[in-house]
Amino acid sequence: MMKDLITGLQTGLHGTLTVPGDKSISHRGIMLGALATGRTVLHNFLTSADCLSTLQAFRDMGVTIDRTGTNVTIDGVGLHGLQAPDHALDMGNSGTTTRLIMGILAGQTGTFRLEGDASLSQRPMHRVSEPLADFGANIMTTAGKLPVTITGTAVHSADVQLAVASAQVKSALIFAALQADGMSVIREKLPTRDHTERMLQAFGADLEVSADHMTIALEGKPTLHGQTVEVPGDMSSAAFFMVAATLVPGSDITLKNVGLNPTRTGLLDLIQQMGGNIDVTARVSGGEPLGDLRVRSAQLHAVDLGAEQVPAIIDELPLVALLAAHAQGTSHVTGAAELRVKETDRIKALATELGKLGIQVDELPDGFFITGQQTAAVRDPQLDSWGDHRIGMMLALAALQVDQPLTLKGADAVGISYPQFFADLAELANKESETSK
Repeated sequence: MMKDLITGLQTGLHGTLTVPGDKSISHRGIMLGALATGRTVLHNFLTSADCLSTLQAFRDMGVTIDRTGTNVTIDGVGLHGLQAPDHALDMGNSGTTTRLIMGILAGQTGTFRLEGDASLSQRPMHRVSEPLADFGANIMTTAGKLPVTITGTAVHSADVQLAVASAQVKSALIFAALQADGMSVIREKLPTRDHTERMLQAFGADLEVSADHMTIALEGKPTLHGQTVEVPGDMSSAAFFMVAATLVPGSDITLKNVGLNPTRTGLLDLIQQMGGNIDVTARVSGGEPLGDLRVRSAQLHAVDLGAEQVPAIIDELPLVALLAAHAQGTSHVTGAAELRVKETDRIKALATELGKLGIQVDELPDGFFITGQQTAAVRDPQLDSWGDHRIGMMLALAALQVDQPLTLKGADAVGISYPQFFADLAELANKESETSK
């Protein structure tokens, strides 16, 4: 799908917006609801393509799931109650669905085959299958990628040191450990997003996290109990509007009920570190912190990010590139080789596409550096999402301050995580949503 982007915005972004439900919590709500006993109800479930892939996969494995809009009801089948379908499970474009479900299926009964779209089929899965083998999992990849075949077995407890800082890999191991006898310990290189741990505790798992948030100990085979979960607004979705309002002069917006889990506020903290103007009104609901964010435009200065800071902000690094392009000074990002194996090679993609707008991004093997406030001219008015939702949305923000028409190829990729993104952006820009072509 080709889309005309909003350009030449002169008056800033204004208004109040409630962003869609948190993607990570929506995925995990379906999974934990399926593995629990009793009924789980999710309010404000994110109805993106990725989360719907998770929902359909568990339906295909015999779980009764009803959805009305953003409200979802799941009748759990218990920790070992999933059924192997007579067809492959379609992961769509969802790396989260794929990697977490590998850990879940490791201890089930039967043989499961996972397939995905062309983009997902190029993403590495051996980083999950290899540590799962420490629990006795029987997983066969295709040269380390999809399709993947999982033959369920009686997994055993393990003590595992993670080789990569990844919440997806960690969560897959946690799900395997849940199905094992005895105590398992999972040790991280660096702290990563902890939604799985928080939600498992709410569902009744016997799980402890060390003070430094780098060691998880859990007892296998708990009885999980269905819960009612109010899914907070997705910080990863709010991030795009935080950046847009920060960069476009004259902006003043409020984002309502945004999840403020401390493992997810890396970009919020970074914007404030760069000189951003964001006021936070916080509270707690269902064990997860959330709140309202008032964001106003600001002048920014450059920042340096290294391997220790990157895990908390990995998905938002394309936005960091855009912030850096408008900041005073030269920003450096290193320790982000993970960007090379996302939905696309995001380092190459952001360098190529921002280059079309006259913004020079110097690539590094594990990151990039950008000198901000460059005097530049548009070199190519047709931008490309590379089939990557985050690249597509970042480019839509970059277009706001460009004074000539721009189009975005592959705009439909945005629907993977945020189907209403273009409409919400148009509303804050006080523009009518442009018609897709």
